[in-house]
Amino acid sequence: MNYYFTGALIIMMLFLAFCVRPAQAGSTQTNTSGSNTAIEGGYTSTATTTYQSGSESTSTTNNTTNSDIKSAPPTAGAPSYNTMTQDVCAVGVSAGIQTFGIGLSGGKHVIDENCERLKLARILNDFGMKVAAVAILCQDERVFESMIHAGTPCPIDGHIGKEAKKLWAKYDNERPDYDLYIKRMKARKDKEEKIAKEAALVEKKRIEEETKMTKEFEKADREAAKDKIKKELKNLKKVR
Repeated sequence: MNYYFTGALIIMMLFLAFCVRPAQAGSTQTNTSGSNTAIEGGYTSTATTTYQSGSESTSTTNNTTNSDIKSAPPTAGAPSYNTMTQDVCAVGVSAGIQTFGIGLSGGKHVIDENCERLKLARILNDFGMKVAAVAILCQDERVFESMIHAGTPCPIDGHIGKEAKKLWAKYDNERPDYDLYIKRMKARKDKEEKIAKEAALVEKKRIEEETKMTKEFEKADREAAKDKIKKELKNLKKVR
């Protein structure tokens, strides 16, 4: 599966999240006695009223308004990718992101390899190629491992059964579950070494106990021999 598209999309999302600023309106707003008025730029007003003979009145008003309002663009829509009705193992994936500065969206088709494997195995089995059908299923590490545990190893180089087991043991680097296999073998080796160490300690303790008992028996035998010699010497003295 190709992950380049997904990685590029994530990078663009992070770039937009850190670099784009939210929209800000460049206006001031005043609410007075139920009115809502936005006033920008300069506002000047002068009025002159003169009442002389002839009743003359003069009024002058200058009003300048500048408006700079930033708003979000339309929402970015991710394209629709359909699998349609053909017998194909592909699914559509799409994504989109929208900020105040820019919006991006994209999509692609992704091949489902497991679906392809099942279809190929089914067709091979229909053609009577049962071993080939099993072989293509064995490309999945779960199937391969289950076949090993069942005692029926997957085919390799035209061999099945015991011959296949020998070849897989020889060329274990070709196993689809090689990484898991190496990890499992290492864990087993560590377990066997631990069991061997525990068995060695038990054996060592048993030998020490046997050696100790042997020494005690030998000591008891020596003391019994000394007592016997002493008794014989006493008996000789009495006879004399």
